[in-house]
Amino acid sequence: MSSFRIRPRFKHQIAGQKEGLENLIKEKLKTQKQFKSTHLPGHIYIKIHPSQQHFWSPQLHLTFEQDDENVIIRGLYGPNPTVWAVFFFGYIILSLLACFIAVWGFSLWSLDKSVEILWGLPVLSFIAAAMYLAGQFGQKMAAQQMFDIHHFYESIAHDKVIID
Repeated sequence: MSSFRIRPRFKHQIAGQKEGLENLIKEKLKTQKQFKSTHLPGHIYIKIHPSQQHFWSPQLHLTFEQDDENVIIRGLYGPNPTVWAVFFFGYIILSLLACFIAVWGFSLWSLDKSVEILWGLPVLSFIAAAMYLAGQFGQKMAAQQMFDIHHFYESIAHDKVIID
């Protein structure tokens, strides 16, 4: 699994019916003490059991689509949605601030006024880089749990699943 992927994913095809496969995964999850799950029609979320969870713990979101005699399963690994939202909105806020500072600073520059505000751009770039490195650190902290979830899925699928 590449550390440069923010949210690793896979697409896997299994012969069978969607409902039967969903039920098989649900039954296997009931026997596992390491994972907990949430079920919605066509979706299963596999998460680390709360007793073993930490801030960076991953989850696997499986979606099921029927395609003739096969089921297409799409898997998306990611952090807890709260963690994902914090990083997402953090990058949005940094981007908006960078745009505001750039417009304000270059407007002042065109008027031949003091442009110290433009020093905010490298500061914001540093904060964005720090957020990226924090995300990579969190991904490394959660790597073993992500491998555990992936191996659990492979044991159900009886197949090696390549992550994109």
